[in-house]
Amino acid sequence: MTPGPSLFDLPFPDSPDLKLERRHADAFGGALCGVDEAGRGPWAGPVVTAAVVLDYDNLPDGLDDSKKLTEARREALFEQIVTSAFVCTASASPQTIDRLNIRTATLAAMVRAVNGLALVPEYVLVDGRDVPRGLKQPGQALVKGDGRCLCVAAASIVAKVTRDRMMVRLEAHVPGYGFAQHKGYGVPQHQAALAELGPCDHHRMSFKPVHFAGS
Repeated sequence: MTPGPSLFDLPFPDSPDLKLERRHADAFGGALCGVDEAGRGPWAGPVVTAAVVLDYDNLPDGLDDSKKLTEARREALFEQIVTSAFVCTASASPQTIDRLNIRTATLAAMVRAVNGLALVPEYVLVDGRDVPRGLKQPGQALVKGDGRCLCVAAASIVAKVTRDRMMVRLEAHVPGYGFAQHKGYGVPQHQAALAELGPCDHHRMSFKPVHFAGS
């Protein structure tokens, strides 16, 4: 039996290499998982994580870091990803973020996303510098992984679109803050709304600008 890749760092270039990534995926029986998050920086709303196992014989065209794509392109790719790949998302609420801190809450949500996949991954590639504790399989942190690895790029798109849709729906329940426009980020419009209205239940009170607005 041919051994799989080393459980140490897999090599990835500065931009996606389909042949290399396919070889890695094949070595793990197709169960190579990419993980990313959206929403670590905003003052309001959840942080959302996504885990994606791509079918490398049925790849959506144009996968890239979600930040490099237009909203319309992200939406189109999202639909293609969720119909062609194994996908699971998980989130952490503002209250959980306040209780645990944003880093811990994000990593815990990443584990839940991986564990929720219908196909159990054999290896996990995580965007950033941290491999979450609690994963059942070996993994690797990949700095700027959403621009270097297709499965991580797919996860970044799923996480971003999922969170953006959540924030648009939230606007209908908590009007006045502009969540549908700025998605909870600390833009001047949001800062002005905080000064006028004060924080709501969907704000992260542990974030300094929100804490000071509520004090």
